[in-house]
Amino acid sequence: MADEHTDNTASEAPAGVSLSEIPSPKILELDHVYKALAHPRRRYLCYTLLEDAEWSLSDLATKIAAWEQDARTGDVTERQRERVYVSLYHAHVPKLVEDNIVTFDEAGERISVATNAKQVLSALEGMGASLDANQEAHARGEDA
Repeated sequence: MADEHTDNTASEAPAGVSLSEIPSPKILELDHVYKALAHPRRRYLCYTLLEDAEWSLSDLATKIAAWEQDARTGDVTERQRERVYVSLYHAHVPKLVEDNIVTFDEAGERISVATNAKQVLSALEGMGASLDANQEAHARGEDA
């Protein structure tokens, strides 16, 4: 299986070495960092991890739904929360887990930072308000 954190092709592998034998890099390639931050919900999740390194999936879904609806978390409907929860569970969290940015404990439904989180969160901080200042402020609890 090719290393999922590199975009090497067979022609780039050393002679006599399969891609599966090439060790994983210590850091994510820049393309993976940008892909991790490409979707607003993943950015919001990462901004939230800058505030606190561990969250329940349900709390994150509520927080993201509140941001998307421009509402307080207490005003989020069950349907709104569930819609975000499903997309986090099936699409966004697995993407971040795959790149070792977050860990997900399915039994406790807890998300926490993983090995590559520092790199991605540093990139996010470096991009700062150029992405979405309102999203960052809300995720970090500065206007909630």
